[in-house]
Amino acid sequence: MWEKKGLIFNVNGEFDWNKSHAQVPVVDVLTDSLRIYYATRNAAGQSNISYFEVDKMNPEKVLYIHNTTLLDFGKFGAFDDCGVMPTSIININNRKFLYYIGWTTRGTVPYQNAIGLAISEDGGKTFQKYSEGPIITINHREPYFSGTAYVMQDSGVFKMWYLSCVKWIKKDDAIEPLYNIKYAESLNAIDWLQTGKVAIDLAENEGGLASASVLKIGNRYHMWYGVRGIFDYRKFKDQSYKIGYAISNDGNDWIRKDKEVGITISENSWDSEMISYPCVIQNGNDLIMFYNGNGFGRSGIGYAVISSSKIVDI
Repeated sequence: MWEKKGLIFNVNGEFDWNKSHAQVPVVDVLTDSLRIYYATRNAAGQSNISYFEVDKMNPEKVLYIHNTTLLDFGKFGAFDDCGVMPTSIININNRKFLYYIGWTTRGTVPYQNAIGLAISEDGGKTFQKYSEGPIITINHREPYFSGTAYVMQDSGVFKMWYLSCVKWIKKDDAIEPLYNIKYAESLNAIDWLQTGKVAIDLAENEGGLASASVLKIGNRYHMWYGVRGIFDYRKFKDQSYKIGYAISNDGNDWIRKDKEVGITISENSWDSEMISYPCVIQNGNDLIMFYNGNGFGRSGIGYAVISSSKIVDI
């Protein structure tokens, strides 16, 4: 079982850009600290990206809080003209590649997402967008949208597990997307081959799989992700996001083991209604999971710890 350590960070609304939410934690492991990129929302509910840093050995100790955002919204009509959220970070040749989700609105459905890339030349303190357009987006195999992603370099290949919308459905006045987790590969971390390969598919009565976080421990891949119901997941606890878990021997074909995830919502706390958007890192002999609780990050970011040996035994 994961040992919950509690809430460590939330925004205080001090600035116009951080009126609510600390959502989708993305962790960069530094020498002595952990830098956690996150999405916060302005007064209009649009997401921005900033970061804070915590002690590597004691994540409850916040060392630094950045006081501005990292990326501007895209130009009018671009895939990210209504908001940006971080989703994964990797280090390549002294540069940091930050993959982010761009938000824009639609006329027939509420929104559309795609995945963009921003690159830092100064150790992750500032970023410049690689391009005005996304690097993962709709195509003839994936006609709706792409969202949260996790990128890993493994055996000379860059691998990505990402949210992919398979359709929109309507019930009364509610319009909701259904999305699973797909897999893509790249040789340069920029140009990706989207084959439509499904890594984790929706089970019966599931409406969304989000925020894959993948570790390779030994020769086995481990994935944590969010799982929600189809409708009313914003209202009812039994339909809200929980954290799922799967294992794989090759990173392509996965076996779901959600019942063995070892973490669920609390009885009475900041994460008593939902838990999701896990970001799992290895820290010595332990694994640390940073995640969101109630309100899709409205209650902030907390963390939990487990010995890596307990994961290997699953």
